Amino acid sequence: MPIIDVHAHVGRWQFHLTCGDADNNLRQMDRYGIDVQLVSASEAVVLDAVAGNAALREVLETRPRLRGYAVVNPNRIEESAADLKRCLGTGLFVGAKIHTHYPGRLPGTREMAEAFDVVADAGVPLLLHTWGREVTLLPELLAERPGLRVIMGHAGGDAWREAAHAAAGCDRLYLEHCRTAVDAGRVTYAREAGVPVERMLFGTDATLIDPCWSLGVIRDAGFSEEEREMVLWRNALTLFPELRPAVAAAP
Repeated sequence: MPIIDVHAHVGRWQFHLTCGDADNNLRQMDRYGIDVQLVSASEAVVLDAVAGNAALREVLETRPRLRGYAVVNPNRIEESAADLKRCLGTGLFVGAKIHTHYPGRLPGTREMAEAFDVVADAGVPLLLHTWGREVTLLPELLAERPGLRVIMGHAGGDAWREAAHAAAGCDRLYLEHCRTAVDAGRVTYAREAGVPVERMLFGTDATLIDPCWSLGVIRDAGFSEEEREMVLWRNALTLFPELRPAVAAAP
């Protein structure tokens, strides 16, 4: 079946890793049968959103299996708002990405609220780095912004229980469970909390993390064959219908 990875990156990191260029993404995708990968630029996440988004645009122009998230920096909101519009206008970017810990702005801050407004106005899905109990604030933030859809990257991280209940209470919150600690049972917990399979997505955090981790989580989650297809690609196509040509063209 096709596989769509909704959480990945292109570029080098400050950690002791050998990954870096986009060809490494494609090699991993080929190894694990991933057809399409949604990526943000590591430079945009940790250093300079505008410069990183511009560099990613050049990567996307020659690699149709990769589509982009434009990173929004809550600390430079006017600059990021203009840049998001510019990125989406290329047709190469399909959503926005906001980190919380690198810019030091968590849900509940004025800056993050303004960043949510920018993405809501753009009308695209948001991949939000989530790690901590502040995920409990997300249903209220979305209630104030009708139409905004948020993928909870890492499904709350160490607050995956709180994230599950937040998603169960808001039909525009999606869970994506990539992280290095697999925490057996967290997908089952989310389902028992009331999160429907239709709002679960597959992400890897590549190339920070080898995709085998996330594939193992999906394998061991107890999904039926139909449910596994939903998580691995069908739900992503519902959220990002513009990916259909890329999936059809993938090897």
